[in-house]
Amino acid sequence: MSVSDKTRSLLNPGGGCPAGYGRPKDDSVKEKPVKSGSGSTNEQEGINLMVETNGLSYGDYLQLDKILTAQTCQSEIHGELVHDEHLFIVIHQAYELWFKQVIFEIDSIRKIFQQDIIEEALMLEVNKRLQRVVMIAKHLADQVLILETMTPLDFMDFRDHLSTASGFQSLQFRLIENKLGVKSEHRVRYNRSNYRDVYKEKEKELEQLMKSEEDPSLFDLIERWLMRTPGTNVNDDFCFSKSYQDAINSILEESLKDIENESNPKVREVLLNSYKKKKEQYSSIFDQEKHDSLIARGERRLSFQALHGALMISLYREEPIFHLPHQVLQSLMDIDSLITKWRYNHVMLVQRMLGSSQIGTGGSSGYQYLRSTLSERYKVFLDLFNLSTFLIPRQFLPPLTKEVTKIMAGYLYTPVQR
Repeated sequence: MSVSDKTRSLLNPGGGCPAGYGRPKDDSVKEKPVKSGSGSTNEQEGINLMVETNGLSYGDYLQLDKILTAQTCQSEIHGELVHDEHLFIVIHQAYELWFKQVIFEIDSIRKIFQQDIIEEALMLEVNKRLQRVVMIAKHLADQVLILETMTPLDFMDFRDHLSTASGFQSLQFRLIENKLGVKSEHRVRYNRSNYRDVYKEKEKELEQLMKSEEDPSLFDLIERWLMRTPGTNVNDDFCFSKSYQDAINSILEESLKDIENESNPKVREVLLNSYKKKKEQYSSIFDQEKHDSLIARGERRLSFQALHGALMISLYREEPIFHLPHQVLQSLMDIDSLITKWRYNHVMLVQRMLGSSQIGTGGSSGYQYLRSTLSERYKVFLDLFNLSTFLIPRQFLPPLTKEVTKIMAGYLYTPVQR
């Protein structure tokens, strides 16, 4: 007689964990009295459901026969096993498994943001999945520390066996970059060639890569979502942009009065220069032509309207309607920061193993190439990091009415016709 998966899970709620933790105590599992003496036992009544029902084992479910036999050390094939090559393989295989999970999460988030109407409840799920990506990214950055237990001489013992294999060839990492929103034109050229050339002999991989470039990235979808924020258009019932500009002008006027009242000429000159610089910075957020010129120079990424949306969410993050949107923006910055940290840790590892001038296994400049990827051109949500430039003290924020907060919910989670 067969037992359904649902019935089996009810009969064996502790199943799935090899250590058997998490099994609830109830009348169906009674402990026998503990025997005294050196041969004491604490046995429990029960049956092995896997054997009795010919069910799925832990190893079969995880397909461990495939995973645990996938570590083929080239040093062993070509002569004598080099001990640390096994660690090198396991670490990079673990990276690829985590990359796969990150892609799975990002794709699911992109799918939610592609909907015409985003239910507010879904934002909880978006935040949960983004936080999962954050935690994975932390783990990826820290995983480099395990590789650092290997010395340069240890690596040298098997490096030649890598042949032309290089981490640059990781398709999944390139997919993550594209799905997040790294633009092809922002990439550092690899061996003076387009990064796609690495995959030109692999048709299926190249197709995946091209598709990831053509599909809307998470950045594209977040930008569209931010453009729904109220106050980003002069025709909105509540024009945040105008109210915010009035507040800025008031702050600048007060600052100028203080500067004019300064008796020390040198101090006044320093303060005046600072005032002019600040005024110029603020003008770039109110003047769309200046904003667009900054985008053309690669110093900004978000559209004029989307940037105002992100700024409003940041300034009014304490408003209940903006709690979840603000958490989304924070998570996006966390992901950007942690990927940069991972790149940095990787660069330091390569310098430790190869120095600053050795050629990488794939033929790149090694350390020099990797160091160039630490620039802001690889930071997707660059504008979110720079929002703090335009924050103002709470007491200067234009107050929001109850009517406005009601309008906000509709703007943030439903499409806006512009």
